[in-house]
Amino acid sequence: MSAVEIDVEPSLLIGGARITNRQLEVLAAVHSERSKTAAARKLGISAPVVHKYMAEAEAAVGRKLMLSTPKGTHLTPEGEALLDTYRAMEFRCNHHRPFTVSCTPVTEELIMSVVSAAGIEATVVVSDDAHNIASLRGGLTDLIILDDPQHLFELDEFQWAEVGYMDMVHVDRGKSYIRYRYGAQRIAYSHLDASGMEYSVDAETHLLSDLIDSGKSFFVDEFLLLRRGIRMKSDTDKRLLRHSITAIYRRGAPGITRLVRMIQDRHGL
Repeated sequence: MSAVEIDVEPSLLIGGARITNRQLEVLAAVHSERSKTAAARKLGISAPVVHKYMAEAEAAVGRKLMLSTPKGTHLTPEGEALLDTYRAMEFRCNHHRPFTVSCTPVTEELIMSVVSAAGIEATVVVSDDAHNIASLRGGLTDLIILDDPQHLFELDEFQWAEVGYMDMVHVDRGKSYIRYRYGAQRIAYSHLDASGMEYSVDAETHLLSDLIDSGKSFFVDEFLLLRRGIRMKSDTDKRLLRHSITAIYRRGAPGITRLVRMIQDRHGL
């Protein structure tokens, strides 16, 4: 007996009214084509049918989802929000989506090398810890590599394992600090608080070059500097700023234990 093939199609429930998968497909086509006529052509249906689907969706939501102008048709903010939710749900329902690992720039090179060595087809998403945690909870990623261990207190529902440790460099140029978006920044600033130092965080950046050229004080993971061939003396003992790197994943997820072990081996644990 052949296996039963199961497909899942997303639909959304808004205020008790259901937005169907077909209506959402039409919404996505209108967004990509910037024209109801072109969207109809893409989907192989007539323009009046596109109008019918969109009118039904707008009636269910109670809001305008698109606006037509001489320059074309575009989605309203409500339409874009609906489309973003649809795409996220579609991704979650895709049984054949690639294995996905999320990390920050701090561990990007490490994760890319391990994924390549493991010989698995995987998508590596690079963002900050907060975004990666939201993706894990939303089912959009299978494994995240966490820089800031303080987030562990928020993630009791997942399995986790320490995969390495990193030291941070403290560049002290005075009381004015620029905060880097990545790494265990909360641990670094907690050290300042505990030492009683006076300081203010006056800027934030996601670019390493902006951090270094800012003229302000900052914290950054030494590993990130070294992979770019940059050596900077730390004005605080790096061991006082050491933090763990943690892999977070769902219990029982297939293949992840092997990948986590490879990350640990690559990082020297």
